[in-house]
Amino acid sequence: MMDCNHYRRAVTAEPELIRRGPMSAELRAHRESCHECGEYTLRLLRFETRLEGALRVDVPAAGRSAAARPRVLRGGWLAMAASALLAVVVAGALWLSAPGSSLAADVVTHMAGEPEAWRVTDVAVPDPALAAVLRVSHLRLGNGAGIVSYASACAFRGQIVPHLVVQTSSGPVTVMVLVHEHVSKSVPFNEEGYRGVIVPVAGHGSLAVLTRAPDTDSQMIDRIAKRVEGSIVWTG
Repeated sequence: MMDCNHYRRAVTAEPELIRRGPMSAELRAHRESCHECGEYTLRLLRFETRLEGALRVDVPAAGRSAAARPRVLRGGWLAMAASALLAVVVAGALWLSAPGSSLAADVVTHMAGEPEAWRVTDVAVPDPALAAVLRVSHLRLGNGAGIVSYASACAFRGQIVPHLVVQTSSGPVTVMVLVHEHVSKSVPFNEEGYRGVIVPVAGHGSLAVLTRAPDTDSQMIDRIAKRVEGSIVWTG
């Protein structure tokens, strides 16, 4: 099964695949099923169009008038054209590397599909069921995490990730273990009624921690994130 990295390497190496050339059924199926790669494809197409425009530089007509121009003027014109092209390429590379939709937005969108996970309860998920969900990401939880009332192995951005709900004094808190998603620093967010943070986990991707409780402040969310991260035992 094709993943996002394979798709992006293929279309970036050969942009003509998504413009005029034939695209394999496997590439097309991934693009149509993955919102983020669909957005990446659109950005790549826009970048290619802008790059083509930058390369269409009008060259002065040959002849006496062009030859009579001072050498320094011609050299300056060429340097300016080269600088403009370089600026377009660098800006395009940075633009393409930015995510099409933010990781936080995708986490929030995922929440809408599992409303039953937000129940307040003191009933924990049976240990064998929890272990099976966590095994996919090569981890287990120690006792410090609290009551895990919900555990599901969910499809997210082309990967299967653990989606947990931990009961806290502030109400249910969702934790998603995102071993394939990397952030350089903590990313707080407040979107569509959800407040949370995505925190980096050295060597193991990141954790997304979020709540729907309006009175849960960012400091509380940070404390919950640290508590859950501290209770994780990585097994692989």
